[in-house]
Amino acid sequence: MLFFGEYSVNITLGGRIVIPKRIRQALGKNKSFTLTKGFDRCLSGFRNEDWEKSVYELMGVSVLEMKKMEIKRHLFSSAAVLEMDEQGRVVIPRNLLTYANLLNKNEAVFIGVGTYFEIWEKDTWEVYQREIEKNIKKYQT
Repeated sequence: MLFFGEYSVNITLGGRIVIPKRIRQALGKNKSFTLTKGFDRCLSGFRNEDWEKSVYELMGVSVLEMKKMEIKRHLFSSAAVLEMDEQGRVVIPRNLLTYANLLNKNEAVFIGVGTYFEIWEKDTWEVYQREIEKNIKKYQT
Protein backbone atom coordinates (compact mmCIF):
# COMPACT_ATOMS: atom_id res chain seq x y z
CA MET A 1 0.00 0.00 0.00
CA LEU A 2 1.28 3.46 -0.85
CA PHE A 3 1.52 6.43 1.49
CA PHE A 4 -0.65 9.33 0.34
CA GLY A 5 -2.61 12.26 1.73
CA GLU A 6 -1.97 15.13 4.12
CA TYR A 7 -2.82 14.89 7.82
CA SER A 8 -2.56 17.50 10.57
CA VAL A 9 -1.82 16.09 14.02
CA ASN A 10 -1.08 17.36 17.50
CA ILE A 11 2.29 16.82 19.09
CA THR A 12 3.02 16.98 22.83
CA LEU A 13 5.95 18.78 24.43
CA GLY A 14 7.60 15.39 24.97
CA GLY A 15 7.43 14.63 21.24
CA ARG A 16 4.56 12.14 21.47
CA ILE A 17 2.53 12.04 18.29
CA VAL A 18 -0.34 9.93 16.98
CA ILE A 19 0.39 8.36 13.62
CA PRO A 20 -2.60 9.06 11.33
CA LYS A 21 -4.78 6.03 10.61
CA ARG A 22 -4.05 6.02 6.85
CA ILE A 23 -0.31 6.09 7.52
CA ARG A 24 -0.69 3.22 10.02
CA GLN A 25 -2.67 1.27 7.42
CA ALA A 26 0.07 1.81 4.82
CA LEU A 27 2.67 0.58 7.34
CA GLY A 28 0.82 -2.72 7.41
CA LYS A 29 0.85 -5.09 10.37
CA ASN A 30 4.17 -3.85 11.70
CA LYS A 31 3.97 -1.76 14.85
CA SER A 32 7.38 -0.26 14.13
CA PHE A 33 8.94 1.86 11.39
CA THR A 34 12.19 3.70 10.71
CA LEU A 35 12.27 7.48 11.07
CA THR A 36 15.20 9.63 9.99
CA LYS A 37 16.12 13.11 8.85
CA GLY A 38 14.62 13.88 5.48
CA PHE A 39 15.55 16.73 3.22
CA ASP A 40 14.15 20.26 3.44
CA ARG A 41 14.01 20.05 7.26
CA CYS A 42 11.36 17.35 7.47
CA LEU A 43 11.46 13.79 8.80
CA SER A 44 11.12 10.71 6.59
CA GLY A 45 9.41 7.53 7.74
CA PHE A 46 9.82 4.13 6.09
CA ARG A 47 8.50 0.62 6.49
CA ASN A 48 11.41 -1.22 8.06
CA GLU A 49 11.76 -3.53 5.04
CA ASP A 50 11.79 -0.57 2.62
CA TRP A 51 14.40 1.17 4.77
CA GLU A 52 16.62 -1.93 4.68
CA LYS A 53 16.38 -2.14 0.87
CA SER A 54 17.41 1.51 0.57
CA VAL A 55 20.21 1.00 3.07
CA TYR A 56 21.76 -1.79 1.04
CA GLU A 57 21.71 0.38 -2.08
CA LEU A 58 23.59 3.12 -0.22
CA MET A 59 26.04 0.68 1.36
CA GLY A 60 27.62 0.05 -2.02
CA VAL A 61 28.64 3.70 -2.30
CA SER A 62 32.39 4.30 -2.44
CA VAL A 63 33.93 6.51 0.24
CA LEU A 64 35.39 8.46 -2.68
CA GLU A 65 31.94 9.67 -3.72
CA MET A 66 31.62 12.56 -1.30
CA LYS A 67 28.07 13.62 -2.24
CA LYS A 68 26.72 10.13 -1.56
CA MET A 69 28.78 9.83 1.62
CA GLU A 70 27.19 13.03 2.90
CA ILE A 71 23.75 11.59 2.19
CA LYS A 72 24.67 8.41 4.08
CA ARG A 73 25.85 10.44 7.07
CA HIS A 74 22.72 12.58 6.98
CA LEU A 75 20.36 9.59 6.93
CA PHE A 76 22.16 7.03 9.09
CA SER A 77 23.29 9.33 11.88
CA SER A 78 19.73 10.07 12.88
CA ALA A 79 17.81 6.91 11.96
CA ALA A 80 15.68 5.41 14.71
CA VAL A 81 13.28 2.49 14.79
CA LEU A 82 10.11 3.67 16.53
CA GLU A 83 7.54 1.36 18.09
CA MET A 84 3.87 2.39 18.09
CA ASP A 85 1.77 1.77 21.18
CA GLU A 86 -1.78 0.36 21.01
CA GLN A 87 -3.21 3.82 20.21
CA GLY A 88 -0.77 4.33 17.31
CA ARG A 89 1.42 6.80 19.22
CA VAL A 90 5.20 7.14 19.14
CA VAL A 91 7.72 9.42 20.79
CA ILE A 92 9.99 11.14 18.29
CA PRO A 93 13.60 11.41 19.51
CA ARG A 94 14.71 14.89 20.54
CA ASN A 95 17.40 15.17 17.85
CA LEU A 96 14.79 14.56 15.14
CA LEU A 97 12.35 17.02 16.72
CA THR A 98 15.09 19.64 16.73
CA TYR A 99 16.10 18.95 13.12
CA ALA A 100 12.52 19.32 11.84
CA ASN A 101 11.79 22.37 14.02
CA LEU A 102 9.15 20.40 15.93
CA LEU A 103 10.63 20.83 19.40
CA ASN A 104 8.15 22.76 21.57
CA LYS A 105 5.60 22.88 18.73
CA ASN A 106 2.09 21.54 19.10
CA GLU A 107 1.22 20.77 15.46
CA ALA A 108 2.80 18.67 12.75
CA VAL A 109 1.76 17.59 9.27
CA PHE A 110 2.16 14.10 7.83
CA ILE A 111 2.27 13.76 4.07
CA GLY A 112 2.36 10.60 2.03
CA VAL A 113 5.07 10.41 -0.60
CA GLY A 114 4.38 7.06 -2.25
CA THR A 115 6.81 4.57 -0.74
CA TYR A 116 7.43 6.62 2.42
CA PHE A 117 5.92 9.46 4.45
CA GLU A 118 7.20 12.76 5.78
CA ILE A 119 6.54 14.71 8.96
CA TRP A 120 6.73 18.50 8.68
CA GLU A 121 6.44 21.41 11.06
CA LYS A 122 3.12 23.01 10.05
CA ASP A 123 4.40 26.48 9.04
CA THR A 124 7.42 25.05 7.20
CA TRP A 125 5.11 22.75 5.20
CA GLU A 126 2.81 25.64 4.28
CA VAL A 127 5.73 27.74 3.00
CA TYR A 128 7.16 24.79 1.09
CA GLN A 129 3.76 24.01 -0.41
CA ARG A 130 3.48 27.56 -1.79
CA GLU A 131 6.89 27.11 -3.44
CA ILE A 132 5.78 23.82 -4.97
CA GLU A 133 2.70 25.50 -6.40
CA LYS A 134 4.82 28.27 -7.96
CA ASN A 135 7.11 25.66 -9.52
CA ILE A 136 4.19 23.65 -10.88
CA LYS A 137 2.81 26.77 -12.57
CA LYS A 138 6.23 27.34 -14.19
CA TYR A 139 6.27 23.75 -15.48
CA GLN A 140 2.86 24.21 -17.10
CA THR A 141 3.87 27.21 -19.19
